[in-house]
Order: sequence, then C-alpha cells, then structure tokens
Amino acid sequence: MSVAPSHPIVSGDADGKTGTPVSDVLPAFADVFPFERFNPMQSETLPALIETDENVVVSAPTASGKTAIAEVTISQTLAAGGTALFLAPLRALTNEKEREWERFEELGYSVYVVTGERDLHPRKAERADVLVMTPEKADSATRKHDSRRYSFVTDVDCCVIDEVHLLDSDERGSVLEVTISRLRRLCDPRVIALSATMPNVEDVAAWLDAPPETTFSFGESYRPVPLSADVATYSHGDNAFADKYRRLYRALDLAEPHIREEGQALVFVASRQDTVRAATKARDELTERDVPIGVRGEYDFHTEAETLGNDTLRQSVLDGVAFHHAGLSRTDKSAIEQWFREGQIQLLFSTSTLAWGVNLPARCVVIRDTHHHDPLEGEVAMSPLDVLQMLGRAGRPGYDDQGYAWVVCDSTDADRYRRLLREGKTIQSQLADRDSRPDGKSPSDSTRGPVSTDLAVHLNAEIALGFVGDLQDALDWLGETFYYVTVADTMTTEELRGRISETVEWLVSAGFVEMDGLAVEPTPLGRLASQFYLALPTAREFADLADRAAITEFQVLCAVANAGEFDSVSTRSDEETAVDAVLGERAGGRDSGTRKVLAILRAAMTGTTPAELKSDAWIIRQNALRLLAALRAIVDRFGTPGGANLVKRVTARVETGVSADAVGLTAIDGVGQRRAQSLASAGYRSPDAVASATTAELTASGLESGVAERVRESAAELPAVTVEWGSFPETIAHGDREMHEVLVRTTAGDARAGLRVTLNDVEMTSKATYLGQTTLPVGVFGGTTEQLEFTVHVLFPELPLQPITDSRTVTVE
Repeated sequence: MSVAPSHPIVSGDADGKTGTPVSDVLPAFADVFPFERFNPMQSETLPALIETDENVVVSAPTASGKTAIAEVTISQTLAAGGTALFLAPLRALTNEKEREWERFEELGYSVYVVTGERDLHPRKAERADVLVMTPEKADSATRKHDSRRYSFVTDVDCCVIDEVHLLDSDERGSVLEVTISRLRRLCDPRVIALSATMPNVEDVAAWLDAPPETTFSFGESYRPVPLSADVATYSHGDNAFADKYRRLYRALDLAEPHIREEGQALVFVASRQDTVRAATKARDELTERDVPIGVRGEYDFHTEAETLGNDTLRQSVLDGVAFHHAGLSRTDKSAIEQWFREGQIQLLFSTSTLAWGVNLPARCVVIRDTHHHDPLEGEVAMSPLDVLQMLGRAGRPGYDDQGYAWVVCDSTDADRYRRLLREGKTIQSQLADRDSRPDGKSPSDSTRGPVSTDLAVHLNAEIALGFVGDLQDALDWLGETFYYVTVADTMTTEELRGRISETVEWLVSAGFVEMDGLAVEPTPLGRLASQFYLALPTAREFADLADRAAITEFQVLCAVANAGEFDSVSTRSDEETAVDAVLGERAGGRDSGTRKVLAILRAAMTGTTPAELKSDAWIIRQNALRLLAALRAIVDRFGTPGGANLVKRVTARVETGVSADAVGLTAIDGVGQRRAQSLASAGYRSPDAVASATTAELTASGLESGVAERVRESAAELPAVTVEWGSFPETIAHGDREMHEVLVRTTAGDARAGLRVTLNDVEMTSKATYLGQTTLPVGVFGGTTEQLEFTVHVLFPELPLQPITDSRTVTVE
C-alpha cells in the first residue's frame, strides 16, 4: 500500500531533484540536520509528521533517509515541551545515537541512553528530553514503571521505533511487540514506526492505529542509488574452515571488478575474528591478482594510520583493506569509517552490526557468511531481516550510478535467497509461535496443550504487573498486539479465547498464576519470573532448588548452567580440552553445552578463564550473572537465608574472580573486581579488616589515597556482628533445664539477616530479622549427651559476607 499525503508540502520526484528546506519546516532545529533540504521521501512524510498528531508508519528502502524522519519527530516533540523515546535495534546503536545527537545537546536539550541496571541514573533519565533504549531495556523499564527508578518511562510523549520490522525476529520480535503495547497502555505516546521495505506495511499500521493518510510505503524508486541484488554459489571444500576461504575467494571475485574501477566493496562476515582473518588473507590475494589498491605511497595517510591503536589494522589500511567490528576502540572505528567515506579504504570487512548502524554504503556489498556462531544459540542462520539490511547498503549516493549486492551461499540455499530478494519478507508476529513451548515439550504433546513460550512468558508478565486480572483482560490484551492483527482474519474470537485459556491453565499448573473462577492473580514465583526476565522453566527449576533443605555451590552452578537460556550453547572442538581441564571428572554426565557453561563459571570464580573459552566467556558470564541474581531472589523468597547468602557469594566470585575466603570484600561499596583482587592480594579477607586498616595501609595495597579513604569508610558501614552469651552456663546437671537469651547485634551498619541456633549441628531455632540487634531464646537441657555445642549462625541473604558463627560448649554433669 502506497499512500500520498493529502496535503503535500512540495512537489518533486524520487530522483531527489527537489525537496523541502529544513529551515522552512523546523527553523529552531535546522542545525540538528546535516543537510539543508529534505529529500523527496522525507518531504512526502512531513505533513503527516507536522500537521497531524496521528501515529505514522514509514516503510522505505535502506539508506533512503529514515533517520531524518525520526529527527523531525523528536524535534517536534521537544518544541512542544515533551519527551521523546527512541528505540534502537542494537545496544551499539544506542551509544552511536548518543554521539550523533549531541546536536540536540548543543541546542540545550538532554539525550540520555538507558542501558544496564547498574549504570542507570534515574534523575538523569527523568530530566532527559530524549531517551534512547533497546526494546529489551524498554521492556524491563515498563515492567518496573511503578518504581522510583523507572517512573520516567510513563512520561514519554512520543516513541520512535527504528527498524520496526524487528517484529519478525524469532528472538526479539515478541519483546518489541509487547513493549509497545504496554507503553501505549501506560502513557499512550504518539508512535512513529520506521522500517525497511516490507510487503505488509498495512498490518503494522493497523496494529498502531495509523490511518492510511499517515502510512507510507516507498518503493525502490526512492532508493538514492538503484540496486542490483543476486545470489552467488560456491563449491565446497573438505571442511568448514576450507569453505570459509572458498567463500572469501568468491566474494573477492565479485568485488574485484568494482575495486579495479576505483569503487569500494563492503564484505560482511560472521565474527570479529573473521573480519581480521579475511582482511589479512584478502591483502595477500589482491596482491597476487595484481589489483591496484592501497595508499602506501601517500605520506599523509601513512602518518594518519600511525594513530590507530590496533597494530593489525594499522598495517592493513595501508593496503586499502580494513576491518570493522564492535571490539575496536571508538577512535579506530571512527577513523575507518571516515577513511572509507573518503575512498582511502576500498575493501572493508565487517560484522552485521555495521549494517544496522553507521550509514556506510559501498558500490558493492557481499555477504560472505550466511551463518554465524552465537555464544548462546550455537550455529544460527542469519535472519532474512539482517540479509536485506546488509544488501541495502549497496550503492553510494553521489558516486555510484548503481549498487551491486550479492549473497554467497551453498547451492541448496540459492533459491531461498533469490526468493527473499525478489519478494522481500512479510513481517509476522512471533508472540504466539506454536513451534515452541514453555515446558520444553513437543508441540504435539497433548498433556499440557500446545502452549507458546513467548505467549506464556509475556502473559505472565502482564498478570504480574496487574494489567491482566481475568480471562477477559487477557483477551483484551491479546487484542492490542500485532499478533492479533495478523490472525484476525483466520482465527475466531473463541479460538483466541481458547488460546488464552490454555496458556493460563499452563501458568496455573506450573505455579506462576492462581485462578479463582475467571480471575487470575500472580504468585510470588510469577512475580519474580517477570521481574528477572526469566524463562518460565528456569524459574520453576530455581524454585525447586530453593525447596531443598541445603544447597551446595556446585548445585548453584549446575542450576544456572542447566537453565533453558543456555540450551543452545555448543562446545567447539578446540574448546573441549579446556572444558575438561577446568571440570575434571565433575559434571561428566551432562551435555557438552552445559559443561562448557559450567567450565566458564568455575573458571570465572578463580579469575583464570582458559584462552580457548574466552571468545564466548563474556556473554555467557553476563547472562549467568542475571540468572544468579534471580536465583538468589527466589532462594531468599522460598528457601533459607543461608542458601540465598551462598548464591550471593557465588555471584560475587563469578563476577570478580576473588577467592572464597575474600569474597566478603565485594560487599564494600566501590570495591569491584580490580580493587577486591588488590585487597585480597595484600592479605585482606573481610570488610572488618579493611575498616580497621589505616588509609596508608590501604594505599600500600594498591588503592589510590582518595579511594582508600572512601573504601575504608564504606567498609565501616557494613554489619560488624557480635554475639553476647550473657549468663550462658558452662555446665548443667543431668536432668536440669534452663532457658537463656543470646544477644546478637551489629556495632556498625545494619542489614537483613537470618539467624539460626544449632545444638550439635541440629537446628533448634531460626529467625529472620533486620540487624540492629535481637535476642534469641536458647534452651539448655541436661540430657544423655555429655557435651552440648550451641552455635549461633548469622547469615546475610543480600550481602556476599561469609556466614558468622559463634559457639559455646556446655558440659553435662
């Protein structure tokens, strides 16, 4: 569906010969835009953006200028005194927008990127004029909207969704879908949805209530450079390693004619490591082919290249070949981008991140790898959206008359990719995919009904948030989703009601929801699963572990490694020996992926991750830390303070690599991995020891003097527990009975604590309290046992402090 605005501001064509001056539309924001006139595509959307308050959907080819539409919307929102939210598809892009939109800062507006929980500054977020988030962060924020930290999310006046075709993503589409639906219920912002070309733009418009006059579908004629896209096949080698090089040579065959004509080529590969290897091999291959490329004779560029921090990159750029990935420093990435735009680099190898981020077009674009290794998912095919996004970078406006794009693939996949290039990708909702189930069973397993994982997870979240209170609310919620739009013509209301009912029944049976008639309420487990973004089977397994009388460190690590979030982790052949070296004989019966996660976690606890595991270790460890935080909360709620304390100490060790006897140091505010290790190396083992040290002594351990003083003060604010036994006897006559009180108090900071009294290792009494101070009643009975050992245990479920014990022995005479 292609709709022309009812009140065109400018007449023109798709060749870009005319366009509306920015200063005529937004004079106060003209400096925000890096051009003086909007192009024809942008100009056609201006009446919808400026003259109406309707929601707007724009589908247009990659590189046609959709970012400017976002900036028009943001400018208009700011001019009205409102707050704009920009949803970027990748975290790397949120940081990029923060840098790009310093132009808004120069006009006196604040831009704030909301990233991780620990980095959040609520006051900055509350005062921001422009908020930038990923869909996942927006989902988390809207789930916590009634907390003081995240209340800012309910004040959004306009939401811009960049790359709304992300709805079709298997892993992330449902998150975007339910987040937008929830945000519209919370504060009803105006929504501007931007997308690459998609055949069913009208479905997205129907979901967002965008009328025809504010729904736009711009065809290929609006591309700044015409695109020719096709598929190239290759012949297989002896193994996957050989295949990579065969695909590389095929990619160079396709790029070479353009490089010889002083054009540029952008080649997408699977990983950061592949960008480096491919660039190195390509330099040698182009030399053998006698392709005229490189700038070694240019003294000025040679001098500029010396500023690069990456040694391999420094040598490569002199041959006109470079690589680009998220692991490079910001300075190196910026230099590569600038030199590529200037034509100093003719061949660039990159990961797919570049396709979603920097607008860096090239005459020729080649996708060498259609599969990539994901630390959590194993070997996965590149999504159709990624493929189209990458190919859309072909053609450099103002330099090229034509863009050329190629997918290099196996001959068995060729027809599938040709069909994708010919027909595009219809956007489908992933919210209620029946091919997946929350309990891990086959969809054909009739014991629980064919319940969708994503539908169950997100419905549980809505119930936990209080948005859904009965089955009718659940049906109404489903009616607000993109899923409803896509199935409205094929499913009856009764069928949809049945879909909701079976999902609620599963949630009830699994302990996440309670049902009274048609009313539904979340259980504590359901709330925690929503709060911590857990897969529901993982939450159930964690709750089962919490029910145990006692848990061990190894059980904690196994619970995390076995979590469904790591189901697709695989162990590559070069990693197996390293995994075995870390684990030895332990966990021998578990699958290789679970063993790999276990090995990474155990190695992290000692700060000695083998080199073979480091490529996946960071992302696995970050996800494990999230799961450990959830496990601690679940054990705290359903288990014991001692169990929660154990999980907290394991978490601190996975995060910092500090030894078990020194893990309490991480409880000190301001002491992270490096400082904890410095203090531990200097012989400090507890916050008490740090609080008792002088600033000079702490400085000698490696802390800066100012930091040392703050660390000492913070350590002094943690609980310092004393146990006072009072008149507790040393002896008792056989047959006598006495009652005594033991005083437990902290002489410094206070905290939640679990207290236990045991007699000869058997629990007599327990108490949860907030220290302070408290008394524990202890009965002493002169029985048949000659020695009675009474022990007071103090455990902190929210702090990684070692358990504190104090004992008294009573002799029975």
